[in-house]
Parts: sequence; structure tokens; C-alpha cells
Amino acid sequence: MRITVHAKPGSTKGPLVEVGADGLITVFLKERAVDGAANEGLVAALAEHYGVRKSAVSIASGHSSRHKIVDIDI
Repeated sequence: MRITVHAKPGSTKGPLVEVGADGLITVFLKERAVDGAANEGLVAALAEHYGVRKSAVSIASGHSSRHKIVDIDI
């Protein structure tokens, strides 16, 4: 499954996954966007949300952007 995600690093709400009415998935992360910490937090949050292992979640594009395309093997 391929999804589009908007990441919000450095949030006090995190880790939290919200699905908007338009289908956009927003992930609030406590981790800051430093040395890939936010991407690791994003993978962990999505894995927990979808009930899969972290190895089943991979970022396809947008490694240095807040808008990412993520592949999830379900």
C-alpha cells in the first residue's frame, strides 16, 4: 500500500497519526528533523498505527521533506 504523509517533526502532540477528511495522513512526531531522527520516528509511528513491523514500512520519496510517500507492506 502506498500512502501520502505530511510529517510534523518537533510536535508536542506526538507520536500521533491523524487521518483527515480528505484522506491526507498527518503524523505528529516528537523527534526533530536532525540526522534522520524524524524519519525513524515516522516509520515507528506508522508501523504501530497499521499494526505491522517497522521493517514493513519504508519511505519511497521525500526523505528530506515534510511531504512523503510511504510504502507499507500489509
